[in-house]
Order: sequence, then structure tokens, then C-alpha cells
Amino acid sequence: MICALDGSTRSREDRHAGTICDAGTLRSDFLHAMRHAAASVTVLTTDGPAGRGGVTVSAFCSLSADPPSVLACVHQASPVLKLIRENRRVCVNLLATDQTHVADSFAGRIAQWRSNRFACAEWDEVENGAPQLRGALASFNCTLAGEMPFGSHYILIGRVEQVASSARGGLLYADRAYRHIGPLAPIQEELYT
Repeated sequence: MICALDGSTRSREDRHAGTICDAGTLRSDFLHAMRHAAASVTVLTTDGPAGRGGVTVSAFCSLSADPPSVLACVHQASPVLKLIRENRRVCVNLLATDQTHVADSFAGRIAQWRSNRFACAEWDEVENGAPQLRGALASFNCTLAGEMPFGSHYILIGRVEQVASSARGGLLYADRAYRHIGPLAPIQEELYT
């Protein structure tokens, strides 16, 4: 049996589907399945009248090329969310493979940097912008163009005003561990002829 969000059930032959019926089980199975989704590791930073701060997130994607914009999600309990919303400025820093310490610092996992998380790396101050991580895979300095609460998170939309990028390898997070992109996946070329 599998369970829909409305609590209804239906039979299914696939034994890997499990028997999901109550909200707790659905949440648990959802979190387990989401471990399979590889995501870029990003640190959102902000600075302005409300103060300076940053937070590690994996829920980030491009939203539009016209106008250039990105989307990121931040937990409603994060103190950095309040700073971003008040400053109306955010920089989305995509981390490179040698920057796991930056991700862990802004996730609060490294004790020596909890009082000043920015001490974990070097930052560029961009005019009218948020701190930009030096050596990041890419950085998108944005104005906050939209926000919407949903569930436990806020969906933030940033209108990109400046972009910096490099040819470094990107840091990924999947199956509760940091990863990097390996060799190209094999393509069955005969399917494309």
C-alpha cells in the first residue's frame, strides 16, 4: 500500500514503495527518498542595516534567465532568514569541492567559528551587495525580489545583479555526505542515431 497526502491508499506491486499511511511515516519515507537527490551545496550570505549573517542550504536552483533570478529555501527558524528579509540583499555562493569547511561552518558544525562564521574563509565585499565567497564555484549577488512561506521554510527569490564563476569542481550533498562530480556518465549512443 502507498499513501497519498490526503491519507487515501491504493495497492501497488512494487515492494519498494513501502506501506505509507500515517503522516509520520510519510514524512520519514519522504526524507529517506530525498537522500537520493544530489544537490549543490550553497551558502547564502547577507549584510546590511539588519546585520551580517550566512547559512548553508541545499535547496537552491535557477528560476529564470529573463530576468536572471534564483530561488533558495531557508528554514523559518533560521535567524539568518530575518536578516535576509530585512536587508533585502543575498549572495548565493555555490561551494567548490575544497570548501566543505565553509558549509560546515555556516551550518554551525565547527565550534571555533560559531561566533564568527565568516572567519572560515576569505570574502569579497561587493558594492551594495552581500559578502561573496572568494574561490567559490559561482556566486550570485541578488536583491530579494520575492518571498513566500511554505511549510517549515521560506522560499526566497533573488534577482541577480552580479555573477562570478570559476572552472572549479562543485561540491554536492547526497545520501547525507559531501560528494563531487566524477567521470561523465556513460551514454548509450546507439539510442541517439
